[in-house]
Amino acid sequence: MSKRIFASASPNCISPDPYEPQVFDDAAQAVDALTALYERNTAFLIDGFSRLADGAPVGGRLRACYPQVSIETTSFGHIDSRLSYGHVASPGLYTTTVTRPKLFRHYLIEQLGLLVRHHHVPIIVSESETPIPLHFAFGEGAHVEASASAALTDMPLRDLFDTPDLNITDDLIANGEYDQVAGEPAPLAPFTAQRIDYSLARLSHYTATSADHFQNFVLFTNYQFYIDEFAAWARELMAEGGGGYTEFVEPGNIITPAGSRSNEMPVRLPQMPAYHLKKKGHSGITLVNIGVGPSNAKTITDHIAVLRPHAWLMVGHCAGLRNSQRLGDYVLAHAYMREDHVLDDDLPVWVPIPALAEVQQALEDAVEEITGLEGFELKRIMRTGTVATIDNRNWELRDMRGPVKRLSQARAIALDMESATIAANGFRFRVPYGTLLCVSDKPLHGELKLPGMATDFYRTQVRQHLKIGIRAVQKLAAMPTETLHSRKLRSFYETAFQ
Repeated sequence: MSKRIFASASPNCISPDPYEPQVFDDAAQAVDALTALYERNTAFLIDGFSRLADGAPVGGRLRACYPQVSIETTSFGHIDSRLSYGHVASPGLYTTTVTRPKLFRHYLIEQLGLLVRHHHVPIIVSESETPIPLHFAFGEGAHVEASASAALTDMPLRDLFDTPDLNITDDLIANGEYDQVAGEPAPLAPFTAQRIDYSLARLSHYTATSADHFQNFVLFTNYQFYIDEFAAWARELMAEGGGGYTEFVEPGNIITPAGSRSNEMPVRLPQMPAYHLKKKGHSGITLVNIGVGPSNAKTITDHIAVLRPHAWLMVGHCAGLRNSQRLGDYVLAHAYMREDHVLDDDLPVWVPIPALAEVQQALEDAVEEITGLEGFELKRIMRTGTVATIDNRNWELRDMRGPVKRLSQARAIALDMESATIAANGFRFRVPYGTLLCVSDKPLHGELKLPGMATDFYRTQVRQHLKIGIRAVQKLAAMPTETLHSRKLRSFYETAFQ
């Protein structure tokens, strides 16, 4: 492979040959070009690392950069105002760096195709000035330092290759805090390539499954019982032919294809295990056990957001706050009281988190369908209202006057530690969100989780609740994506990419 000296680096910095920008009117062809450039540049880094690890002499610093895609428009052309994405607000040059184009192929073709259609401008594929960190060139699960330790004992890895740079890895664009510099291109997408690569690596670590397996519809839960039920149902579904789903993937990337049965179990569960019931076009279901607490809820949604899912829903347990509620009743969140604090720096608490009509309707319809109740009768088992999320699991042990007064003033009907965090991060990252919880205790009314009660409750309610969540996801998946992605989630100045 031929080399070139990287212009902005030291004289002994070696890079692939310069890439001449290409112009396309077809989105699929543009993505093909992005893919070829990305694979050329990552192969250059991997090949260079392999040769150094095999003892080849160090000839200089090796560097290759991310591909980038751009459009330029000179018109304030009218676009379809019903759409929440796929267009730019004003004339100018817009660009974004790109990583893993094979993984994001369908997404990129859709986003770029909309821009061509709405603005009648070509797509420009070129090479950016942002280096690809060696760790990310290898992809998920690579242990670069360990591989190089024997051969590169006298020279730090970062002296030879670019490594992840957290100084340029942030959420300024998604948070609406990006300051546009006059004369420079505006952002085309909510995440840069290095921010995406960082999250893809984290996803693999936290969930023990590859990003390739994640589906566009995600369920989150805070109890392992839901995972057990989901896994048993999915394995049986695979054994019976799949029912339209193609594979079931468990932590450790254990794959059970439709039409087969697998008894292989994960050797060790990660911090937040993910299970994927796959369908063509990533339209299946991913279920993640996030455990307990807002920190986990923020962490996992920070990373899943870069995959640009079509919706995520919380289906877990909560404390019922009203005496009229019974164990096993459902709570459909119409509003959120945020006392989780983990997102205060990114999304101030004064920002309202609206309910999304399409998601709310899908959840309510799913409850009606699975329980057989509707209309006024549905009120026997389900309440709608404000869900409060708190960061103190043992809030009951504090002076009750403060928390109870705030909960009453907010008209809260349920309390948990994850739902508002997941909804707020959905709002922040423009991912449609919703919450359906199941009342598992009523601490304000003396009904705590006791072993015998819990066993009976889990046996009778988890299966039904999970069926409701799955049915709601199936309803959302049947909607056109332009309907599901609400304009409510878009700010004054938005990127063209969803």
